[in-house]
Amino acid sequence: MNYPKKVRIVEVGPRDGLQNEKQPIDTATKIQLIEKLASAGISYLEAGAFVNPKWVPQMAGSDEVFIGVKRASHVTYAALVPNLKGFERAVAVNATEVAVFCAASEAFTQKNTNCSIDESLARANSVIDAAKAANIPVRGYISCVVGCPYEGDIAPEKVTYIAKRLLAMGCYEISLGDTIGVGTPAAVATLLDDLLTVIPAAQLAVHFHDTYGQALANILVALQAGIAVVDSSVAGLGGCPYAKGASGNVATEDLVYMLDGMAIETGVDLAALIDTGNWISGKLGRTSSSSVALASIS
Repeated sequence: MNYPKKVRIVEVGPRDGLQNEKQPIDTATKIQLIEKLASAGISYLEAGAFVNPKWVPQMAGSDEVFIGVKRASHVTYAALVPNLKGFERAVAVNATEVAVFCAASEAFTQKNTNCSIDESLARANSVIDAAKAANIPVRGYISCVVGCPYEGDIAPEKVTYIAKRLLAMGCYEISLGDTIGVGTPAAVATLLDDLLTVIPAAQLAVHFHDTYGQALANILVALQAGIAVVDSSVAGLGGCPYAKGASGNVATEDLVYMLDGMAIETGVDLAALIDTGNWISGKLGRTSSSSVALASIS
């Protein structure tokens, strides 16, 4: 099997991980988390989101996070933005990149952003156009690529349609999100078979939640298909505020352990990463959701 020699890990813990927390998290803790992750060798950090704090209260301090963090030269500090206003806020604090998001489900799109899929694509297009003018790279997210909490199974061609649209607008990469973690290796293989007929693996990433314990198996299928970018969250933090019962993203520690065992380069220090995951879990008053972290406790 020809696996990628190197995988780029997109660490989403500081954004996707923390946004679903009920308890308040102060800006200093968010900044410290980002700096610890960078020190562990993470090269791409989703550091915050410029969304309406009424809907996602934990992201209210993203401006202060971007301003306050001590930046490492090897790290991309990205921001999730839903619209032009969010993009302008991201630019004002020197976000390295921005990410736009859509979903492959009409019902989820309505619940999440109060608009249709085509309207969400139009919003994304306005951000991408502004980012092009500012010479800022844009990453695209597609949620519910396998299943939706409201619509059930999602047809692969719906995902391919949106991915093609986002790439044509100017996204350099599309992250495929199994938002509620219902995907299985067979379902992911079917999705990728459809996508890879029209989109090269080099323009795709995967973002799996571990609700049913399938995330690592699904990532392995993506690696076998030549995809070499994987989103993950330290300590398995996260979920989705619009998808009831969706547990955290796959833990970055578990992903790195698997990739280390496959001799796939990540540039990440696993021991330092475990320490970081245990630290933020302690701050949140619980144990890490990473199986590797739990197994490492002596």
